[in-house]
Amino acid sequence: MASSPLALTVAGLLLRPAFGSRHDPGRVFDRIVVEAGEAPGDREFVDGFRALLGWWAKAEHLTPVGWQAAQGHVRRHLANRARVRRLIAEHPEIEREPVEKPVFVVGLPRTATTVTHSVLSISEEHRSPLLWELLAPDLELPPRERRRAIAAGRRMVRGTDLFAPRFRDIHAMAAEGPEECTFALPHALMPFSQARIPEYRAWHCARDFTADYRYLKQVYQVLQHGRPRRRWMLKSPMHLENLDALLTVFPDATIVWCHRDPVTVVASFCSLIEHGMAVSTRPVDLAGIGATWLELLSRAMTRGLAARAAIPPEQLVDAPYAWLGSDPASGAPKLYAAVGAPWTETDAARLPAAVDRPKGTRKHTYDLSRYGLTRDEVESAFADYNVLRAGVDRA
Repeated sequence: MASSPLALTVAGLLLRPAFGSRHDPGRVFDRIVVEAGEAPGDREFVDGFRALLGWWAKAEHLTPVGWQAAQGHVRRHLANRARVRRLIAEHPEIEREPVEKPVFVVGLPRTATTVTHSVLSISEEHRSPLLWELLAPDLELPPRERRRAIAAGRRMVRGTDLFAPRFRDIHAMAAEGPEECTFALPHALMPFSQARIPEYRAWHCARDFTADYRYLKQVYQVLQHGRPRRRWMLKSPMHLENLDALLTVFPDATIVWCHRDPVTVVASFCSLIEHGMAVSTRPVDLAGIGATWLELLSRAMTRGLAARAAIPPEQLVDAPYAWLGSDPASGAPKLYAAVGAPWTETDAARLPAAVDRPKGTRKHTYDLSRYGLTRDEVESAFADYNVLRAGVDRA
């Protein structure tokens, strides 16, 4: 692992005096709740994050920056939940906003889900949540407050680029660009990308996520209320493990399932996790990353395949990597046709910008063996999926 960027080292030194607060996470959490607010009747939601912060505080090799990030993660989710609940209490009609036939892009990470989502977002008939909106969902803001919210999103992106410069080469973010539902879902897999939290892992794997998806729908109802209604284009690889809960809440959703060789996927994703985790955890356990994410991703795939059997064929689109990963000019019209959307000349003109890599990014290279994994291990873990993928590629 490369040495820490100077900015990360300096931030760690500045935050070290407050690092001892991790030994009393309950007190820290109580302060966060006071700052963020709590909606009436929301005790179960709040208690879930109290447990998460307590477990996160005990994570091995957590850095001062990592502890600060953990508090920020919890604070953001609590504040957003309190705001969404307050807005619905003040405007009950928000929950009557129809979220009709949304499209959810799913699949293992690193399967072109991001570029697929980006391409689906270019139509004027479609609506994707922007990163700054997901970081603080709200009704239409006055111009000054809107600029402030966008600026906060830009600071978040700049911080990521500053502390983990290679992360941008792997997964570039933009405050005003379409982003994934992971930022709004209360309990996605995001904490595992920052620290090793075994207690949260057990809790997460035993959880019924239906309530989380009901809240996700409320977030999009808030973002839709008072604005033109367009078809939602949504995305997260992490939906794969909870397709049953997703379809319970969004029964008319179209699922776009992206496909790619899992050997490549796991190696690429472990590299992304390594560069992101290095901000919060030192030293980074490379073999631990490999073992953890091979298990989490194969579990997600097993659950996804089980849920897939109940998805009506007309609501399921299989998108091979070649569609947008190698030939977007011919793949994009196929994608639009598959989700029942027209492909226009205006869309075609916007396509190059949607699929181009950001300026200044470098080629992403990765090696499965760096994370203690072999091709045979990965292929064995995804044997059932590879049968499906072979069929998709042939079709």
